[in-house]
Amino acid sequence: MRMSNLLVSTQREAPSDADAVGHALLVRAGYVRRLTSGVYSLLPLGMRVYSKIMAIVREEQNAAGMQEILMPVLSPIELWDESGRSALFGQDALPAMTLDVRGGTFVLGPTHEEVVTTLVAAEVSSYRQLPVTVYQVQLKFRDEARPRSGLLRLREFTMSDGYSFDATPAGMQVSYDAAVEAYKRIFSRIDVHVVPVAAVSGAMGGSVSHEFMVPTTIGEDFFASCPSCGLAANVEAAVRQLQGEPVHYEKIVAEPLRAISTPGASTIDALAALLKEDGVTPLQLVKSIAVFDENDLPVVILLPGDREARVPAQWRLFEEDDFKTHPNITKGFLGPVGLEGARVVADESLRYIDNWLVTGANKIDEHHVNVVLGRDFTPESFDSYVVVETGDLCPNCAEPMTLQRSVEAAHTFQLGLRYSEVMNNATFLDEEGNVQPYWMGCYGLGVSRLFAVLAEGHHDDDGLIWPASVAPFDVVLVSLSNARSPGVAEASDRAYEALKKAGVDVLYDDRDVSPGVKFADADLLGIPLRVTVGAKGLERGIVEVRNRANGEITELPLAALLAGQLRE
Repeated sequence: MRMSNLLVSTQREAPSDADAVGHALLVRAGYVRRLTSGVYSLLPLGMRVYSKIMAIVREEQNAAGMQEILMPVLSPIELWDESGRSALFGQDALPAMTLDVRGGTFVLGPTHEEVVTTLVAAEVSSYRQLPVTVYQVQLKFRDEARPRSGLLRLREFTMSDGYSFDATPAGMQVSYDAAVEAYKRIFSRIDVHVVPVAAVSGAMGGSVSHEFMVPTTIGEDFFASCPSCGLAANVEAAVRQLQGEPVHYEKIVAEPLRAISTPGASTIDALAALLKEDGVTPLQLVKSIAVFDENDLPVVILLPGDREARVPAQWRLFEEDDFKTHPNITKGFLGPVGLEGARVVADESLRYIDNWLVTGANKIDEHHVNVVLGRDFTPESFDSYVVVETGDLCPNCAEPMTLQRSVEAAHTFQLGLRYSEVMNNATFLDEEGNVQPYWMGCYGLGVSRLFAVLAEGHHDDDGLIWPASVAPFDVVLVSLSNARSPGVAEASDRAYEALKKAGVDVLYDDRDVSPGVKFADADLLGIPLRVTVGAKGLERGIVEVRNRANGEITELPLAALLAGQLRE
C-alpha cells in the first residue's frame, strides 16, 4: 500500500474528548474515528489490525474444535420472555435495545444465549451429536450510560461469542476448559497479559464464571489478588477472611436501646460528622442497603458503614419508585430494629464488632443508638456483603490481598441448565432414550475492546508500538527522495515491489512531505520496522532499518532489500 493512496490523516494533537493515552493515539494515527458517543468507525489501518486479531481468534477457536456460525443481530422479544431475561435487564436497559417494527418487537442483541439455544436445539436431537461448540463474530449493542475511553466501553461493539452444548456436567467442564485454553492462546499471540479471575455470572446465569482481566490504569474494574497463594477474583466475587471468634452480645457493655434525632443525616458521612463529638467511631455505624432478591422480595443488607456493599448478582438495588411502593423501608434512615416487610441479612464482620452500634430507626431524621446484635435484632443469615479492599486477608491463606485496576477482556461461564431447562425443546435423547436438557457453556471475547487494551499497553511518547502479530503492516518503507536525488525514488520503488513479491506486508511512504513528518508518522503508526532509503545510504549501498519497539538501528545492504529481504 502506498501511503499517498491510503485513507489516513494523522493528527499532531490529541482529541479533546480523549481520556486515555492509547485511545488518543488511535485517533491521532488514523485508526478510528468517532461518529457519536460510544460509536466508532474503523479506518483502513484499524481494519487491518481488526482483521489480524480476528484471524488469530478464528485460528485458535477452530483449533479447539469450535465451529463458526453467524446469528442474526435481531431476535424476537418472545425468546427473552421465554428465558426470563427480559426482566433481569431492568426496566430501562432492555427497552433501549428493542425495536418495534411490523411483525413484532425485536431485541438488538446484547448477547445470544436464547438464539443459539433455539438454533442448536433444532439441529441436535441425540447424544451422538454431542458435544458441539459454536462461535460467531457479531455486532453487539449495550445501552451504556457512560461510554468512555474510546473503544473501551461502547454502545456498539464486536464480540466473538461461543456456546458449548454437552450431555453431562463432566462434558461441559471439558468443553469449558478447551475454550478457556483457546482464549489463553489468543491473548498470548497478540501479546496481551491477562489474569483469569473468579467472577460472578450476573444476568448470564450459571454457577462457574471467570473473567480475563488486563491490569491497566484505564480500567474501571478491580480484582483482588493474593501475592502469597495466587488467588485472584473480581471484587464482585472476592471475599475476605475474618480472624478471631464472633463476639457474643452478652459481652457488649451498652445502655438500653434508644432513638436520637439526626436531622438531615441520611448518609454515613453526615451521620459520622453529627455523632463525632459523642465519641462514636466509624466502626459503630451500620450501613443498611435495600435490595430485591432473585424472587423480587425486599431484603435489607447490613454492613459496616466504612465499607462498600457487594450485592449478590441476581439481586437489585431499590430505585426511587421502589421506596414509594414500600413505605416501611425508609430511605436514608433504614435499620433492622422493628423493621417489617423485609428480611434482614448481614455481613459476617458485624458479628465480630465488640461494641454497640448505630442504625437507622426507620423514621425520617432518627437513628437508634446502643444497638446490640443478638439483643435488639437478629439477622436471618450472615454472608459476605462487602467489597474487598487492599489489606483484607485472603480467604485461602490469610495473607493480605491487593486490588488491581483492570479491564475485562473476556468472560467465560458454565451456564449449566440455565437456558436448556426453560427454553422450549432444548433437549436431546440420551443413550437410554430419555429426554435430557443440554449442559451449556458460554464464552465471550470483546474484539473491539482489544483495540483499547492493545493501544494502552503498547505505546510510548511518540506513538503506538504494535506487536508484530497484529500490526497493520510488517514494515513502513520511507523514501527520502527529492529533486536532487532521483535515484532514491527509483530504488524505493524497486524495494517496494520486491518486498511485496516476497510476501512482506509493506506500507510505502511515498508522500511529498519532509523527512521529519515521515519519521514522526512512522513512529505514530507503530509499525514494527521502519526501512529508510536515503541518498547517503545509496552512496554506500545500504538502507537503515529501525526497530520501533526498542529503537535499535541497523544497516542492511541495499541488494538484500531489493531481493525482498529484511535481514542479511
